[in-house]
Amino acid sequence: MSDGQMVEEVRVARRGGLALWRQIAQALEAEIRQGQYQPGSQLPTEAQLAARFQVNRHTLRRAIAALAEAGLLRVEQGRGTFVQEETLDYLVDRRTRFSENVQRLGRRPGGQVLRAETLPASPQVAAGLGMPRGAPVILLELLHLVDGRPVAVTSHYFPKARFPTLIEAYRETGSLARAMKAHGVLDHFRRSTRVTAKLPSIEDARQLHMPRTQPVMVHEDVNVDETGRIVEYAVSRCAAQRMQLVFEP
Repeated sequence: MSDGQMVEEVRVARRGGLALWRQIAQALEAEIRQGQYQPGSQLPTEAQLAARFQVNRHTLRRAIAALAEAGLLRVEQGRGTFVQEETLDYLVDRRTRFSENVQRLGRRPGGQVLRAETLPASPQVAAGLGMPRGAPVILLELLHLVDGRPVAVTSHYFPKARFPTLIEAYRETGSLARAMKAHGVLDHFRRSTRVTAKLPSIEDARQLHMPRTQPVMVHEDVNVDETGRIVEYAVSRCAAQRMQLVFEP
């Protein structure tokens, strides 16, 4: 639906015991199913929709929340409400590469560096990398985008002793694989993945444009080189309504 297209004003009323917010949800769902709002398009503002249906914002928000829970809409903090696009099937196999996966699906990958620093290994990171606690590690935290839309935040950890200039190499090449090759790791493979779910942190919710009440899918990956030596520990937080993991041996 274009910005200039007029939407018919609708008056909802109590009928047959059906709550007002349910009537609104049904009306919006019908318009989405009929293609009046395309996948990825933004709905009018709360004020505009409340005026259209002649209800208060509380009633409207219940309708929006119900459609979001059903997977038809997504609410992005600070941006608005959007029609949910098709969920991205992200392949997780022995040799997982974000850009290759996304391009294979005919989509456009992208990324932004959120953090790049050296820090002491926490107990969790030390266990993932198989090294002593407090040993220096390099953290490269990236925001992953598909068609310009954020889908995941990943914290990549590397032993600094083996990758002393990885940050500089990544900034020069724009590729983790090429940055690792610059340090003698010609290829790397997934050894293990652990998947859980939790509510996002304030910062992750902000980066992913999602409310903190919706869970993120968390997967921890341990990657090794050709000899089986651990080279990377990564923790990804994915917007569960935008990406699903597909595991292959």
